[in-house]
Amino acid sequence: MELKPTVKDIYEFIAEIAPFENQCEWDNSGMLVGTPDGRVTKIGVVLDITPDAVEYAAGNGINLIVSHHPVIFRAVRSFLDGDIPFALAQNGISAICAHTNLDIAKGGVNDALADTLGFKSPVPMTEDGETSMIRKVIIDETDAETLAMHIAGRLSTGVQLADCGKTIDTVALCGGAGGDFIGAVAESGCDAYITGEAKHHEFLAAHQLGITLITAGHFETENPVVAVLADKLKNNFDVEVEIIPQISPVKYF
Repeated sequence: MELKPTVKDIYEFIAEIAPFENQCEWDNSGMLVGTPDGRVTKIGVVLDITPDAVEYAAGNGINLIVSHHPVIFRAVRSFLDGDIPFALAQNGISAICAHTNLDIAKGGVNDALADTLGFKSPVPMTEDGETSMIRKVIIDETDAETLAMHIAGRLSTGVQLADCGKTIDTVALCGGAGGDFIGAVAESGCDAYITGEAKHHEFLAAHQLGITLITAGHFETENPVVAVLADKLKNNFDVEVEIIPQISPVKYF
């Protein structure tokens, strides 16, 4: 009988498709909880490692969770009962988190978003640096409201729109909290920018810069990569892989 892969084997595979050294300087992607040499019996893939996700994993035989958002992000001084990393360790569950390295990677978060939106042939907006996670696409000419409705329908969510009033055929997109890239996107010559969330001053900047800005939710713009990552793991390892059920923490009315 062939041995199951180790946590380290899974980590090294993810490092091939989304090298951890490409993560942003402020990020904390990597193997964050667990035993590298431990055998993986079942993998759970999820956007966020929440208490519900840990409970689900523990109850369904999952001993490795692969997530997008890091379960440990900033430095902490203790892990106590009730803290998520403590709960993972208590239940013998390892965690590998691929954050900005998966945003940047080919076939990662932003390519998955482009595919979900029906956009063809996305390319990185820049060759290196943080803005290399942004994807640029050419679409059939449209207006801001039509594009916003298209996005809302594809992602089954509500959207926010700052309409600069121009015809759109060149679009940039970046899942998650990409509002602070608005200046770089405008400089790149795009007509519109799609991201997960933006601050008030970034919507104001969009009008001043003459670029349409559409936000469609942090969870909603990043979650498409979960299924993509699960499929990659299924196709490369002889181990059961399951998507841990999760919904956005935000409701739109």
